[in-house]
Amino acid sequence: MATPRELDAFLADVERRAYKTAWFAVHNEENALDIVQDAMLKLAENYGDRPAEELPALFQRILQNTIRDFYRRSKVRSVWTTLFSALGGDSADSDENDLDRIERLRDPNSEQQEQPDAALEQRRTLELMEDELAKLPARQREAFLLRYWEGLDTAETAAAMGCSQGSVKTHCSRATQALAAALKAKGLEL
Repeated sequence: MATPRELDAFLADVERRAYKTAWFAVHNEENALDIVQDAMLKLAENYGDRPAEELPALFQRILQNTIRDFYRRSKVRSVWTTLFSALGGDSADSDENDLDRIERLRDPNSEQQEQPDAALEQRRTLELMEDELAKLPARQREAFLLRYWEGLDTAETAAAMGCSQGSVKTHCSRATQALAAALKAKGLEL
C-alpha cells in the first residue's frame, strides 16, 4: 500500500513528464494541464491504496485513457458546434495560445555557465526532437514516450497502451527510425 507521502512524491516526480506527454498529444497548454490534473485525481481517488511500485504503470494507463477521452469529447463538441453554426448560431473560436517552448528535459538553472555553446547546442537538439516527436503518429509517440521518457518496460508499456508487447516494439522501432532519419536530415546524429 502506498502511503500518502509516497503518492505525493510519485505525483510530484511524474508531473512534468506527464504534462509533456499530454502536450504532445493535444498541442494546447490548458488542455494538457487539465488532462494531467484529471489523471492525477483519478489515480489518487481510485488507486491511491495500491502499492507504490504499481503507481507508474497505473498512472500511464490513466493518462492515456484521459487523453483518449479528451479527443472523444472534442469530437462530440465539434459535431455540435458545426451543427449549431450551420443553423445560424455563433461558432466558438478556438484560438490556441502561443505555447512557449516546452520545459527542457534538464532544469535550465542547472546548465553549466562555463559551456554556453554546449548548452545552446543541447537546447537546439531538444527543440528539434520535440518538433519531430510532435510529428509522429499518436501510437508511435505514445510508445516512444512511455518506453524511453517514462522508462517503462515493454510489458508495462503494453498494459498502459492496451496492446501487445509486439505492437509496443513495432511502434518504438518505427518511432526511433523516424526520429533518427528526421534529425539526420537536419544535420544531427544521435
